[in-house]
Parts: sequence; C-alpha cells; structure tokens
Amino acid sequence: MTPRVALLATAAVVIGIVLYAGREALGPFIVGLLIVYLLAPPIERLARIGAPRPLAILSVYAVTILAVVEGLNLMLRPLVDQVRLFATDLPGLVDQLRAQLERLGAVYRGLELPPAIRDAVDEWLAKLAAGDIGFDPAVLLPVLRATTGFVGTVFAFLIIPVWAFYLLKDRPSLVRGFQASVPPEWRADIDAVIAIVGRVFSSWIRGQVILGLAVGVATFAGLLLLGAIVDPVFSRFAVLLAVIAGLLELLPIIGPIIAAIPAILIAATAGVEAAGAAFLLYLAIQQIENNVLVPKIQGDATDLHPSAVMLALVVGGAVAGLLGAILALPVTAAARDVYRHLFARLSVPVEPGSPEPGSEEPGSEPSRGDREASAEPTPPPEGGPAALPASPAQLGSAAPGTEFSTRAAGPTASD
Repeated sequence: MTPRVALLATAAVVIGIVLYAGREALGPFIVGLLIVYLLAPPIERLARIGAPRPLAILSVYAVTILAVVEGLNLMLRPLVDQVRLFATDLPGLVDQLRAQLERLGAVYRGLELPPAIRDAVDEWLAKLAAGDIGFDPAVLLPVLRATTGFVGTVFAFLIIPVWAFYLLKDRPSLVRGFQASVPPEWRADIDAVIAIVGRVFSSWIRGQVILGLAVGVATFAGLLLLGAIVDPVFSRFAVLLAVIAGLLELLPIIGPIIAAIPAILIAATAGVEAAGAAFLLYLAIQQIENNVLVPKIQGDATDLHPSAVMLALVVGGAVAGLLGAILALPVTAAARDVYRHLFARLSVPVEPGSPEPGSEEPGSEPSRGDREASAEPTPPPEGGPAALPASPAQLGSAAPGTEFSTRAAGPTASD
C-alpha cells in the first residue's frame, strides 16, 4: 500500500467514525443533500444558458417554495378539517369499535377452539371490556425524549436552505477539488460510482414522488367510492387516510401495511363487511402498485428482494431512526450496483499465458518499434548485392524452412 492510498484510507475511516458518532444530528443535513440533488439539474440548465449561478439558485428556490406553498394550501385545509373531525369523533368511534368486537365475541364463543387459544383471547377481551388494551405509558418516554430536541431540530432545518445554497453555488469547485484529491488512476472508477449512486437515487426520488401521489389519489378515490356504496364513514376521513397512505409509501413493504390499519379500524366501526371492503381496497391498490407502477417507474434501479428490503429497513432504522429506514432502500440498492461494477471491473479476463494488465516488466516483451526493427532486412556483406525481400508468391510456394535469402547471396552453379 502506497503512502497516498494509506492516507486516503485513514481519512475515510476517520470521516466515517465522525459521521457515525454524530448520526443523530445528521438528519436535517441528509434532507439538505436530497434538496441539493433535486434542485441541481434545473440550476445547471440555467447556468449553462448564461444565468449567474446565485441568481439561478434563488430563482429555483422561489419557484420551489411557491409550488410547495400552493400545494399545501390546496391540501392542508381539508386535511386540517378532517383531523379535527377525527379528534371529535374518536370517542364515539372507539365505542362503536368495542360494540363490533363484542358482537364478534358472541360469534367467537360459539366456535370450537383449542383451550390455549381460547384462554388467550378471553384474557384480551376482558382487558378490552375494562378499557385496558395493554397500553404502557412507558412507551411515551421515547416521544418525550424526542420532543426535548424539537427546538434544535427546528433550528437545524432552518439553516438547511442556507447550507444547501452554498453547496449549490460552489458545486463545480467542490467537484473539482474532490477529483484533485483522488489519485488519477482511480478517477474513472470513482466517477462511475458517483454516476451509479446518482442514477439509483434519481430513480428512487422520482419513483417515490410519483408512487406517493398515485397511491394517495387511488386511496382517496377508492374511499369515496366505498363511502357511496358501502358506508359514509369511508368518505368522512378520505383525505386524512389518503395523505397517510401517500406519505407511508416512503417505507417499502411495511408502510402500506401501517397505512391500512387505521382505515380498517375506522371501517370496522360500521361492521365486519365494511372492514373487509377496506382491506380489499388497500390490497388491490398495493397489487396494482407492485405489479404495474413500480416496474414502470423505478425499473431495476431499486429492485431488491423483499427479504433484503426488510433487513435493510431494520438495520437502517437501528442506525439512523426513521430517516435511516426511509433511506435504507436506495442506499442498499446503490451499494449493490457499486459492488456489481467493482466486481466486473476486477474480473476482467486475462488471456492464458499473458501477463496481468499493468504487470509488464521493462524489457519483458519487445515493443512495436523493436519488432519493426527486427523485421528490417540485414545489411548485405561489404561489396555484395543488396538482399531482396521474398515475394508473396515465393513465400506461398516455398517448402517449410527454405531460406529465400540464398538466392540473393550470389549466382549458383545452376545459374
């Protein structure tokens, strides 16, 4: 290992340790990097047509903020109204849900079940009737601890636009500085790795936005339809449940399951049939998403096996909380594609008997100039005629091992 490689490896390890130690404070800055990644393409286009870079950044900022404000204004008012309605109706919904469960209990008591299962269900129903469903106030402690850091988090998110502005403004010089710090023989591979990561994150971000909107709209339309043909309870909270479904698309596999739970519970207050209709609606939306939308929108960029996705979610959540779980999918997919690139790069086939690329010793193989020099005719003896090269016809008709230069050496007896 050369000193330069050792220095780079040491720097990478130190940076990794520092980032891991401060991982709890990195959430806003990771969001800032995503903002930089999203806003960089239009800013680069404006800069290429001659707009000053600071003006291009401020223009894109203004358009983005305006679009976000208008979107929130369009969606926030009905969402707030439904949240208030849900908070007002929650006690009544709980009473209706308990009544439905008691009806199911009557059906349950008529079933023939193993004693162990019956004892467990009886214990839970007794707690439910007493208003105790096993909630432990201690589960609120993490929420309280998170609330204590709310002011610091808000401050961090307030400085993110300024931090992102400087990253976008000095992006070309930062890229040049990074490339200059990398050994020249590594630059092509590092550029390829950066391109791979960019492709994966671009596909993931674009896909999540489209999927979130599609699932939210489909959920809203489906709930309105069920409200018209099954029970009005579906329509009362259609906007709230649709927003929850769209946002939870950020969590693959488990997000849609979590989003379906409140919808099914609310529907269960109207009866078992309504709960079944809600379950079938969410199941149909997920089947359409997984089999039609995801392959069309994201393709193979973030195509991971479900077991790998669940493992990545658990590890990402353990390392960086909710943000780690959200970013687990693109990070894992990018790591997979980088590994494939490097594996292919290091697995270039070598011809049998030929030296490894870059392992040739000086003088181990004649150069092209040496081969051309060795192919030149040897000078004739002093005073003798010049040697004539063999013609193609002579080469084709001569027996193996014949010396064609003997003809030119001088007349023979037969001549």
